[in-house]
Amino acid sequence: MSQFAFDVSIEEFETKVLLPAQDVPVVVDFWAPWCEPCKALKPILEKLAEEYQGRFLLAMVNSDENPELAQHFGVRSIPSVKVLFQGQLVDEFNGALPESQIREFLDRFALPAAAGGNLREEAAALVADGKLEEALAKLVEASKAKPEDQAIQLDAVDVLIQLGRSDEAQQLLSGEYTQEAARANALRARLALAAGAADTAELEAKLAANPADHAIRLDLSRAYAAQSRFREAMEAALEVVVRDRFFEEGAGRKALLQLFEALGGSDQYDDLIREFRRKMSAALN
Repeated sequence: MSQFAFDVSIEEFETKVLLPAQDVPVVVDFWAPWCEPCKALKPILEKLAEEYQGRFLLAMVNSDENPELAQHFGVRSIPSVKVLFQGQLVDEFNGALPESQIREFLDRFALPAAAGGNLREEAAALVADGKLEEALAKLVEASKAKPEDQAIQLDAVDVLIQLGRSDEAQQLLSGEYTQEAARANALRARLALAAGAADTAELEAKLAANPADHAIRLDLSRAYAAQSRFREAMEAALEVVVRDRFFEEGAGRKALLQLFEALGGSDQYDDLIREFRRKMSAALN
């Protein structure tokens, strides 16, 4: 929780939502602990609330604990997101959306960025467009303006890994990230994957000659991961689970869990992780 994202109950709704909404849009996220799509949406909204730095506020309402609020706003299913601004319901959506669509939604009503723009937000847009070098330059500029912001530093680590500049990423990750510990650990795990670089063509040829060679298949999974070909990496590891779940004491399952950990700090891989968690569960049951 932060100054931009917070839980709210019916008792606090007027002071935390209705009054601030006179000056700044308040995004109200109706969720519940048992709701799986809510678990996917909530961290994206929290991340964007921090990134937008007060251009909107995020109020999270547990609909199980506050049924009166859910009923008042006509919530029929969750997650359900309502936007209040200047006494009006100005926008809404239901269900979990990908981050790109949520950004488009927020940009319809978020307050204008401060003079000079939100550099971190601009960098995120450049990453989405595949302009990694330009994004890194923006993040360097943003870090100079806010040297205490660990989220910006980790954004730069993420871009450096995507650019294959592992030494620089490792140097940045050598510091302590007390405010962003979980994400820093995920990036360290992802950097470790990059160390498994190998000739995928050679491994693919060996596997084609002997499809039952699970060790080669796992080597190929690691090589794909080192090239950021994460879907192919997961497919190769999952195939080992399907063919022989007990190979080397569950090496296929462990490889998948390592990939999930390494990619868990980046919202762009959430859908991929969920997909392969389901597939792994089905293969093991």
